[in-house]
Amino acid sequence: KTMAASMLSAYYSEGCDSRQLFEGLEISQDSGFKKHLNKYPVIYINVQDFYNRKYSAAEMLNFLQRNVLKDLISEYRDIDYIDKTDMVSVLKDIYNYNHTPFIFILDEWDCIFREDKEDIFAQKQYLDFLRNLLKDKDYVELAYMTGILPVKKYGTHSALNMFDEYSMTNPGKLARFIGFSESKVKKLCENYRIDFAEMQRWYDGYLFDDGLHIYSPKSVVDAVFFGKFSNYWTKTETYEALKVYIDMNFDGMKDAVIRMLAGNRCQVNPEKFQNDMTTFQSRDDVLTLLVHLGYLAYDEETREVFIPNREVEIEFKNAVEGAGWNKVAKALADSEGYSGCMNDNDRTKEKTDGGYLYSAGSRDDRPVPGK
Repeated sequence: KTMAASMLSAYYSEGCDSRQLFEGLEISQDSGFKKHLNKYPVIYINVQDFYNRKYSAAEMLNFLQRNVLKDLISEYRDIDYIDKTDMVSVLKDIYNYNHTPFIFILDEWDCIFREDKEDIFAQKQYLDFLRNLLKDKDYVELAYMTGILPVKKYGTHSALNMFDEYSMTNPGKLARFIGFSESKVKKLCENYRIDFAEMQRWYDGYLFDDGLHIYSPKSVVDAVFFGKFSNYWTKTETYEALKVYIDMNFDGMKDAVIRMLAGNRCQVNPEKFQNDMTTFQSRDDVLTLLVHLGYLAYDEETREVFIPNREVEIEFKNAVEGAGWNKVAKALADSEGYSGCMNDNDRTKEKTDGGYLYSAGSRDDRPVPGK
């Protein structure tokens, strides 16, 4: 997700000349390629960097705004600002002066929801800030956010309802631009003389529309670099994090995990998910979160989840062993049938990093340079 955000920044930013990066790629054949290449001021913010340095959401937002304001006022010195302390006001003054809208790129936008799971006030304060900054503003050409979780909804409405969401349960047209496609992984295996069948067993990605397989870039690159297959992607997390969700045991969650370890699939309804990491009312909520975190793959056509490959299977086994229910696991794995689950048999299994992408803007003719 971060690589995609950095790529968009390089494409749109007027502060650099990135033509050579994109020449020869599919995007260079798009009719809007030259029209939008390096034509916009880009505000790129890694929210995690700011949040790690402050104790509260209010302090983080104040620190973030002061940093952005410092850069803006330094770059646009000749403008008579109405209020140099207000970020929205400064952005409006700049746009009214030069009539060039901004591109906003926010990486790890949802870190507050992941790290301060219980602080509802901080979360709402943060969402209100983003809404005030981005919603219905003339100075916004495009806003693009990456994260793991979808936008949190309060009641029946979202504070950021102007975004189109692309997720692991609904990837849409962006699916083929994220991760490594199977054809590219085959090419890598040929170039570096690596067993492609074994690469599939360890890292085969989610299967999207039109039979598109997506592999985790980190896992594939590390396997090539180190010359051996291992659980590279899952080392960015710990099995304790997975164990927490399994131990909730909503509606037989533990049993479902054991059946999936035996090669089965489980039915799931992802629409009930409340878009956070605390509001769990059923097994469906926990399973859907595990899809977003990358621990489970989701088949949109059959509405089923399953453990995608060897790499993730190891993490589930670690979590099961750490939970202290090995005898139950063995008994369930040896049994036949499970309510809500079905045998996977010859169905293809897939896996990649989980995550959400968001995009919103005032125009529909912008090319997406991830081609």
